[in-house]
Amino acid sequence: MKARADFWWQRPVLFTVAMVALIVVFVSSTLVRDRVYAVTDSENELLYIPSGAVLERMALSFDSLLADVYWIRALQVYGGTRRSDGEEKNYDLLGPLLDITTTLDPEFNAAYRFGAIFLTEAFPNGPGRTDLAVALLKKGIERKPERWEYYMDIGFIYYWWVQDYEQAAEWFDRAADVPGASWWLRSLAANTLAAGGSRESSRMLWRQLYDSADSDWIRTEATRRLTQLQALDEIDQLIAAARRFYELESRPPASWQELVDARMLSGIPLDPTARPYVIDSVNGTINVSEDSSLFPLPGETLPPLPQ
Repeated sequence: MKARADFWWQRPVLFTVAMVALIVVFVSSTLVRDRVYAVTDSENELLYIPSGAVLERMALSFDSLLADVYWIRALQVYGGTRRSDGEEKNYDLLGPLLDITTTLDPEFNAAYRFGAIFLTEAFPNGPGRTDLAVALLKKGIERKPERWEYYMDIGFIYYWWVQDYEQAAEWFDRAADVPGASWWLRSLAANTLAAGGSRESSRMLWRQLYDSADSDWIRTEATRRLTQLQALDEIDQLIAAARRFYELESRPPASWQELVDARMLSGIPLDPTARPYVIDSVNGTINVSEDSSLFPLPGETLPPLPQ
């Protein structure tokens, strides 16, 4: 009877040893397979990928080890597919692999941040799946809400890839609200709104930043940004004057003096720092001078002059 009791006492130990052996075999065979064989088609490959939740239960205390394996596989899928010469590039495995990786190891910072970069890359250099990238980073936020970098990364996705400046600014602001976040995130949100065309919203944000600033440097920077927004408003008025000149003369103005002579301006226009604005009839642009302290203006595409 004692022997039988010992056997039952040993069963959890034997089970653990067996599971460790299986994991070692799985890891070893997977790494060998990745070195020897090319990526197979995604339908067959997916048969070998259990869900992250199932793997998490199977892995016992070795979930971080398995997470590394699936991260390596994600890198192989992304890099191998990107480098392939074939016309048919398939990144379908990338999203599931990253999801499994971060389920097995929710603390895997690189998998969230670099994985999101891989997912957003436009085809054929990536899948162009901004939706999956945002979902991956939101998953990271659920696990680690104090990681302001995840909020910022979502903002960049909306800025660079989706070109939804309102959403981008909202995420930059959310990042700035996280304790310990970098101070410049608030200004990044304001600049994003300026670049996206919502100039008044940007102006409001900069004013709030100025009012709540705890240093002279921040107040000086907020003042400079507000002055840049004023310059953009003035450039809009100068472009309107140039268009009126075009309607009368059927050509763009060659200089400010022509607009002054036509009584469309009272004098050579100066920016808020008292430097003359620059009119370039060849390139069809009006901007602040390069020697102005306002140069360069926020990344806004200025409307061209009539040609």
